Amino acid sequence: MKKWIALILVLVVCMSLAACSSKGKSLEDIQNAGKLVVATSPDFPPFEYLEGDKVVGIEVDILEMIAEELGVTLEIKQMDFDSVLPGVQSGKYDVGMSGITINEKRQKNADFTQPYFLASQAIVVMADSNITCKADLTGKKVSVQTGTTAEEYCMANGYQVNAYQANNDACSALTSGKVDAWVVDNEVALDLSAQTNGATKVLDEAMTTEPYGFAFAKGSDTLVAKIDELLTAWLDDGTIESIFEKYDVPFVSPKK
Repeated sequence: MKKWIALILVLVVCMSLAACSSKGKSLEDIQNAGKLVVATSPDFPPFEYLEGDKVVGIEVDILEMIAEELGVTLEIKQMDFDSVLPGVQSGKYDVGMSGITINEKRQKNADFTQPYFLASQAIVVMADSNITCKADLTGKKVSVQTGTTAEEYCMANGYQVNAYQANNDACSALTSGKVDAWVVDNEVALDLSAQTNGATKVLDEAMTTEPYGFAFAKGSDTLVAKIDELLTAWLDDGTIESIFEKYDVPFVSPKK
């Protein structure tokens, strides 16, 4: 009897661990719920940003089309960037959108769609700076947003890093003289740098290139498969590119 009880307890623990290890939802789960709950940090123009109290942008447009195809409503939750992936991985939110780069480290803990865009990390400096290329950053201080691949790359390559919760703060660190450069995704760099009225400039040389995708909890196989099907069709027929054109942003296909 004791052996049977012990065996039952082991099975219960194993089943509990299996249940906890996968927080992902299926396509059927989402359709039954009638909504797709999205986690985002809306400080990443033109991909996601605020117009009044409304979150808008390139990724919002894409996910609104996805939600429509799935027959559900889109529900957006705002937070700091470094809370987006943990919230998705825990199952609290269905999908993460925040200009999220797909890389090997993140794929260990989350499921991703196929890439829909090939981005690059740009270097922003003051207009009168003598920094003209990536090599000039040696020994300099750079600002980044917390939890981003810009932060990971700069720290891994020995730069002096000041990390901030929001990109606006990382930009302000540059304009106030706290750092010598700011590293951020190229389109965001162009957008926010333009708002400094000529005080800053984006260097021609990129720091890195990287693919963007949407993140899901592990075990979201059927949901991700359906969204990949939609993204493939929209990449092929120019729908994704037309959304970038709407925001006057050059489109770089991940398929090229």
